Amino acid sequence: MSASTSQRVQKSFLKYQHVFVFLAPITFVAAVFFAAPLPAEAGDGYWLRYWWLFPFFLLGATIVNTVGISGSALFVPFLIFIFPVLVPYMAPETILSTPFGPSTIVKVSLISESFGLSSSALAFIQYGLVDRRLALTIVGGSIPFVVGGALLSFIIPEPIFHGLLGLALLAASFLLVRADLGHEEPGGADADDDAAVEADGGPDLPNDRGKPGAAGVATDSEGVVTRVDREGSDYNYGRGGYLERFANYSIGGIFQGLAGFGSGELGIISMLRTSIPVRVAIGTNHIVVAATAVLASLVHVFGGGLVGGHSIDLATTPWNIVVWTVPATVTGGQIAPYVSAALDTEYLKKGVGVLFAVIATALFIMASGGIL
Repeated sequence: MSASTSQRVQKSFLKYQHVFVFLAPITFVAAVFFAAPLPAEAGDGYWLRYWWLFPFFLLGATIVNTVGISGSALFVPFLIFIFPVLVPYMAPETILSTPFGPSTIVKVSLISESFGLSSSALAFIQYGLVDRRLALTIVGGSIPFVVGGALLSFIIPEPIFHGLLGLALLAASFLLVRADLGHEEPGGADADDDAAVEADGGPDLPNDRGKPGAAGVATDSEGVVTRVDREGSDYNYGRGGYLERFANYSIGGIFQGLAGFGSGELGIISMLRTSIPVRVAIGTNHIVVAATAVLASLVHVFGGGLVGGHSIDLATTPWNIVVWTVPATVTGGQIAPYVSAALDTEYLKKGVGVLFAVIATALFIMASGGIL
């Protein structure tokens, strides 16, 4: 495929990304309904049993995508604490003699998060706020840590899992409250300036034939990046600080695989500390977290047999849950930008941070009880 043809396909895909975003969960649900192996106890009403999870995951996905963190940071605690309480009332025919194990909880959260983050990430690509070079290097460096964390979830004792999850949430709470995620004003292009930049087709637009989305990007001989978003706002930054980002995303990658979140929370801090503009950092971070969530969810579905966990038995996945949570997270990912524009996200961010601290405390209590 020639470069021009590839660019036309890319531009058309991004132009109609809303269509593809909503076709993805429909295709997923259809494939699961007709092809997924079901557990032996599945009977009448199997697929409708957890319809009531849709509004909970819709709300959760909207919140996390508005703030810019991993969906599993809310989904995993919900499945640990709230889900078992609601089941006797909402699905009385379901018998949960024991709650889902850690690997199943994280699996459901990761599958749901993967769709929601991918939905939101496409919007950032379309807007021109993704640095693909940063994203590719971070994802590449995170792969072994994400896979290792995901495999660890199959063999780690449940009390230790709860304790580590509590630590991750406590760290996420601290970082979220401390982080300045305010959208600073980008640099404006002066029409009389020879270095002025314009969006999509202007005479001085930085050009990169491989760029995603409608914006332009150019890198000068000193490594300074000039990025122009869809509306013509320009951002100038350097890509230095790879070691700090690698360290943060490595630790975050382990927790991403183990608990379903971590990369987003630690990653956004490392990008801001290395002087990546906030809007570019959030957009690029969505791509990284979406890619690592997809990778981790694949390991959780197929990788248990590699470390003595469950064998490759797709029937162990609660498909009647994900058929409702996946469409919910995709919808939440599309709603989030509008919520972000309408609300003061600073209050939402601090509220989520306090909620994380409360959940972490409960997890520490559970962990200490399990160990003692």
